[in-house]
Amino acid sequence: MAASASVTDGEGEEHAMAAAIPRWYVAHTKPRCEKKFAALMKAERFEHELPLIESVRRYGRKKKKYQKPIFPGYVFVRILPTQKPRCFQQELLVRLIEVDQQKHFEHQLEDVRKLVASGLEVMFYPQLKRGATARIRSGPLRGVQGVIDDPKNPGGIVLVVDVLRQGVLVKVPVEDLEIDS
Repeated sequence: MAASASVTDGEGEEHAMAAAIPRWYVAHTKPRCEKKFAALMKAERFEHELPLIESVRRYGRKKKKYQKPIFPGYVFVRILPTQKPRCFQQELLVRLIEVDQQKHFEHQLEDVRKLVASGLEVMFYPQLKRGATARIRSGPLRGVQGVIDDPKNPGGIVLVVDVLRQGVLVKVPVEDLEIDS
């Protein structure tokens, strides 16, 4: 009986040790809350990454430069599992996604850091697949849902009218599409 008690104690120690190791999580934020969430993580002194790129918008004759997330809606955080509730304190998150392959993710994150540091021009390029549904994020068609027709040459989405068995291609930049999971 003493042997089984020590095995249970060993499992408890192992679990406690695992809980004491910081892990990477993907924080899926509410729309346009990435920078607010990153500021919260900074205030909490939690390790986090919000890869940003410079973007230029034109307003008539004026140009405005600003920093925007490479991955809209996502911030990467490295915390102890017991600290997860602190991430939800200001209602900026939709969900916190656990990263299963920590080492592989760290390598990918290092690649993203190198890319940002390079200063090269980057564009958001979601993994598109034919038939996936997508929603338009901004502009006069905000909220309109359609289907990805050609993932190799994404020119927008197809609005489908099932009863007619027809669709209409709406040209929308890929960065303005929110791909449904």
